[in-house]
Amino acid sequence: MSASTAAGRRRRSSSLIYQEPPESIEQRTDQAALPNLNATWVNSKGAWSIHIIIIAMLKIFYDTVPGVSQETSWTLTNISYMAGSYLMFHWVHGIPFEFNAGAYDHLNMWEQIDNGDQYTPTKKFLLTVPVVLFLLSTHYTHYDLTYFTINFLSVLAVVIPKLPFSHRMRVGLFQPIPEE
Repeated sequence: MSASTAAGRRRRSSSLIYQEPPESIEQRTDQAALPNLNATWVNSKGAWSIHIIIIAMLKIFYDTVPGVSQETSWTLTNISYMAGSYLMFHWVHGIPFEFNAGAYDHLNMWEQIDNGDQYTPTKKFLLTVPVVLFLLSTHYTHYDLTYFTINFLSVLAVVIPKLPFSHRMRVGLFQPIPEE
């Protein structure tokens, strides 16, 4: 088998879903050297309230759009918050700062929060917000099946990556093949 054939072939273990390997000693040392400014802000004063403010602003925005019913407004608020939350916490990997030698390049923000510990107060809050928003949007859409289905799928897309079994798990549909 030639080198070009081997390089173009996918690894047998690289399916659509794969587990990110644990950090090396060098990465753990780099992570411990400096505080992670990308993830420490979620424990700061006022960081939790910004989620409620964003949801309220989205709701007000969709209420002011002419021709949008209350049911559609709640569903659009739910979808918008869930899409932004997924993008921010689960899609983007690494950090925007270049002072840590790439120690967090393979971790998304959810995995960086509280050094990856599960069930911390911050992570409990960030898991509760989408669920409460889903319950509110389901109630205010009068339990309509179409709105319920849309809201339920959007909350699933955000809650499942937050659960412990999804920690460091990647779905490689639109991502490059992970390096060894």
